[in-house]
Amino acid sequence: MENREFVKVTKIEKNTTFFMPLVMMVIDYLAVVSAEELALVVRELVPWKTGGMHISWLNFWVTVPVIFILFMQVEKLYKRRAQFWQIIPKILHGCNYAILAVIVLMYVAKISATTSRVFVVLLWLFAFILLTIFRYVSSKFLENIGFLQLPVLLVGSGQKATAVAKGILNDAGMGYKIIGIVAEEKPESDVLKKFPFLGYLDNIDHVIKETEVKNVMFAIEGLPKGKFKTLVYHVQKLVKTVNIVPDFMGFPMSELEIEPLFTEKLVLLKTKNNLARPLNLVIKTVFDYVLTFFGTIAISPILLLIAFWIYKEDPGPIIFKHMRVGKDGKLFPCYKFRSMVTNSQEVLEHLLATNPEAKAEWEANFKLKNDPRVTKIGAFMRRTSIDELPQIFNVLKGEMSLVGPRPIIQKELDVYYKGYEDDYFGVKPGITGMWQVSGRSDTNYDERVELDRWYTANWSVWLDVMILYKTIAVVLLRKGAY
Repeated sequence: MENREFVKVTKIEKNTTFFMPLVMMVIDYLAVVSAEELALVVRELVPWKTGGMHISWLNFWVTVPVIFILFMQVEKLYKRRAQFWQIIPKILHGCNYAILAVIVLMYVAKISATTSRVFVVLLWLFAFILLTIFRYVSSKFLENIGFLQLPVLLVGSGQKATAVAKGILNDAGMGYKIIGIVAEEKPESDVLKKFPFLGYLDNIDHVIKETEVKNVMFAIEGLPKGKFKTLVYHVQKLVKTVNIVPDFMGFPMSELEIEPLFTEKLVLLKTKNNLARPLNLVIKTVFDYVLTFFGTIAISPILLLIAFWIYKEDPGPIIFKHMRVGKDGKLFPCYKFRSMVTNSQEVLEHLLATNPEAKAEWEANFKLKNDPRVTKIGAFMRRTSIDELPQIFNVLKGEMSLVGPRPIIQKELDVYYKGYEDDYFGVKPGITGMWQVSGRSDTNYDERVELDRWYTANWSVWLDVMILYKTIAVVLLRKGAY
C-alpha cells in the first residue's frame, strides 16, 4: 500500500446536511422580503393601479416569507441536491403554490380589499426571479469558497466517473465536494486528475476510515456484478449515504421515476415521452412564437446592420437559402445570412477536385475548418453564430423551433441517420440545440446523432430554457464554431 496523507472531513462538512438547509432558508427569506419591497415600489409606478394598498408588519416580515419557505420545503429544495436547471422549475412550482396560499389567506383574513392585485402579481413574478438569482449566487459563492459543500468520495476512474465529476464541477446546484478518487486503477482523464487519488478498491475501507467521509458515490465501470454488489454492501455499512450511478448514459430519462420492487430485489425506472402529449407540443409552439416575436423586434436593428455589412463586402443576395429536412421529413428552405462569396459552388468544386485533405474533411463532416469560400464578415458571423439569426423567420413560419435537432440536409439524413429517422422527424429542427452547447463542430457525427436522439427522448420546456441559456455562453466563448 502506498503511503498517503489523508485529509479528514471537518466537523462543519460532516454536518453540511444540517447547516445547508438553514442557510438556504435565510437566503430564501431575504429573497422573498426583497421581492415584497420591489413589488411595492413597482406597484406605485404602475399607472393602472386602483385603490389603496396596505400590508401589515406581521404579514410582510413573517407570514408571506414563511409561506414561501414552507412551499420551497414541500418541493424538497432544502434537502435534495440537483443540477440548477432542475431546481428552477421547482422554485416556480413553489412560488405558484405559495402565491395561491397568500391569495387564500387574504380572503380568509378579510384583507383582500386592502391588498392590491397588482402587488400580488408582482410579488409572484419578483419572488420567482429573486429566489432563483439569490439561490444561484449564494450557491456559487459557497462553492467558490468551499463552504458547506457535501464531501463525497468518488469511486471510479473511467468515462462514467469523469462525466459525474464534470457534472459536479460545472453546476452550482449540486453542492458536492469530491475529496478524492478510489478506483481499480489511477485515473487518466484531466478532470479526475484534479482530485487526489486515495487508493485502490481493496483499500476503500481504510480510505473511508482515515478521511471520515460519510458519502460515497459509485461511478465504476467493468466490475463484475457480484464483486460490485459485495463492494456496495460493504461500503454501505461504513457510511451514511451511498450513491450509485447506473450504466444508463444516453438513455431516455425525462421525468424519471424510481419504483423499488422490494420482494423481487429490483428497481423499476419509469420515463415519459413528453413529445407524445399534444399539450406539450402546444406549449413548445407557444414558447417558440412568443419568444421569437419579441426577440425579432428587439434585434431588428442588428439584422439591418449585418445585412448592410454583407452587401458592402460582397454585393449579392443577403439571405442564403438551403434546403433542409424538417419535421416529418418535409424539406424547407433554411435561412442564413450569406457568409460565402456568390460563386461559392464553383470554389468548392475546384477545392475538392484539387485538395484530397479538404475532400476527406468535407465527406466526413460536410464542413471545412479553413473554408476559402467564406468572406471576412462571414467568418465573423460563423464564429459568433450570427449567420443563423435569420432562422427566426423559419420559426415564425412554423418550419423550425428555437431549440431542437440540428437542421440537416437530405444526404446527411441518408448517410448518418439511417435507422434513426423517426427520432429526427419527431420534432422541428432548432436554431440551437444539444449539439450547439456540447462542442458543436468539435464533436464527431456519431455524437451529433446521439445528441439529437437524446434531445427528442428527453424534451421539456426547462430543457429548452437550459439549452438557450447555455447557447449564450457558448456563443460568447466561441467554442467549436467555424
